[in-house]
Amino acid sequence: MTSRSRGGGGTRGGAGRPAKRAVVPARAALRLVTAALLDRKAVEPLVLDLRELSAATDYFVIVSGTSDAHVRGMAEHLMTALAPHGIAPHHVEGLTQGRWVLLDYVDFVVHVFHPELRAFYQLERLWGDAPVLAGDTRDGGPS
Repeated sequence: MTSRSRGGGGTRGGAGRPAKRAVVPARAALRLVTAALLDRKAVEPLVLDLRELSAATDYFVIVSGTSDAHVRGMAEHLMTALAPHGIAPHHVEGLTQGRWVLLDYVDFVVHVFHPELRAFYQLERLWGDAPVLAGDTRDGGPS
């Protein structure tokens, strides 16, 4: 939810995504996101800066839960925690199954994984050129 724009005409970056009006700057929103997820015992949180790598979003937040119920609970808690700040997801996928919940907030996308799926898809490796802003570093230690 930044005030910066990528493209005009009410879409973001020509990707057909709606432009969002700034309510909370993206970096402040990311702090709220990580705090809410850590409050629910998120495992191996990671924030990747994709601004120089992708026009689709600015940041990825990647966390794991310990079970399907934990994954669902974190995602639901995150939406509830961000709502009072005027931050609502543009799109949510996977909430019913609880294996991989994707919450698209336009300027950032939150991935809440079951550990097996996180290991399988390896988003950290796929976006290996992205700077790590917060969370565990790729070598296993905290940043």
